[in-house]
Amino acid sequence: MKNSDNFKLMAIATLVAVGLTACDKPGPAETAGKKIDQTAENAGKAIGDTVDKLGDKLNEQGAKTGAAMGDAGKSIGEAAGRVGDKMVDQNDKAAVAIDDAEITTRVKAAIFAEPGLRTLQISVDTIKGVVTLTGSVDSPANKERAKALAGAVAGVTDVRNLLVSMAAA
Repeated sequence: MKNSDNFKLMAIATLVAVGLTACDKPGPAETAGKKIDQTAENAGKAIGDTVDKLGDKLNEQGAKTGAAMGDAGKSIGEAAGRVGDKMVDQNDKAAVAIDDAEITTRVKAAIFAEPGLRTLQISVDTIKGVVTLTGSVDSPANKERAKALAGAVAGVTDVRNLLVSMAAA
């Protein structure tokens, strides 16, 4: 039995030795692996070049778009400036209208506070600080008194006295 065991050991050792020497020789799998590695490396370089070219084109487009956006931004800014100017003008007009309404109210209050004028039919209208008095009064003195009261109100720039005196002749 010893011989058969020795023979088996020798056969196994021979097979191992042959197997190890076969690993040193490049086989079809190793050659295929090298080809795959080379192809992958070439593909990687090609993809990298394509990405670089695309990046350059995107940068060019970005510069063009940025310039266009700058022009658009400038146009928007100019339009906003014009809108702002119009808003200031409208605000000024609104302020004048409020001031005119306030002047009208103050003139009416001054006339109503005057004992000789409170019962009379006097209308007050104000446009840009110019007060116009219309209606009728009972004497030339009350006509002048109404004009003086209107002229004394802050913000009044002029008084147009269109009051009619109904004094007994």
